[in-house]
Amino acid sequence: MNKFLTSSLIVILLTTNVVADTDGLNSLSKTSKPVKDCFEKLNRATFKLNQGLDKVIFRPVAKAYRVLPSSVRGGTNNALNNLSSLITVPNNILQGEFKIAGINTGRFVVNTTLGVLGIFDVAEKIGFSEYEKEDYGQTLGKWGVGAGCYVVLPVLGPSTIRDTVGSFVNVLGGDPYYNASTHGNNEYLNDQVYMTTKVISGIDFRAKNLDSIDNLQKNSLDFYASVRSLYLQDRQQKITNSNPTIEIMYEGDWEEIDSQ
Repeated sequence: MNKFLTSSLIVILLTTNVVADTDGLNSLSKTSKPVKDCFEKLNRATFKLNQGLDKVIFRPVAKAYRVLPSSVRGGTNNALNNLSSLITVPNNILQGEFKIAGINTGRFVVNTTLGVLGIFDVAEKIGFSEYEKEDYGQTLGKWGVGAGCYVVLPVLGPSTIRDTVGSFVNVLGGDPYYNASTHGNNEYLNDQVYMTTKVISGIDFRAKNLDSIDNLQKNSLDFYASVRSLYLQDRQQKITNSNPTIEIMYEGDWEEIDSQ
């Protein structure tokens, strides 16, 4: 359990940066209830701590990862997306999206077998629809659970009370890959493998977006406010499956902004 929590801390920090061509001060849709920043002073202090860790540890690692050949990074990204289906499919079912769950299950089977554990996205090449990730925070939102207060967690980064609860559903058995890795007692998966893939997932995302994140920080009047606003907008859009009004990036799931 300690190893799982450690890996989660690392990967979520690496994947909870935001990217946009705006200060991020836009408000949420008028149809959504505003999320209060109940703990702003504490949140700002925690945010500063997280940015310090990113500068000292995670950004340098991401820069080194970026030196790898594009084919290696591309295959890694494909494999990680394939593993994320193990979270997406259960949430498709919980949200009543049974057809999409079937499609994503087929995608996972095709890419795991013909795509060599997902290194090659064969499913896309043979005509599967575009893959969209789902998580337990989105499911709770679709069930009508309110976001609660905005929070910035140490290392974990921006979240809400609802999304924080959703992030730890794995502990209660919601992540099939985690369960197989730590409780399956098999020769192919173990908790070290699980932790490694989670860390690599964060590094992969951070490496793809070094320039964009740097530009956002440089051009924001208030970087903390930018992160808060964009995070909340992104979560609302994912819950409602609406088209984004701005280009944002979160949890390895966003459309890249000229990261080459």
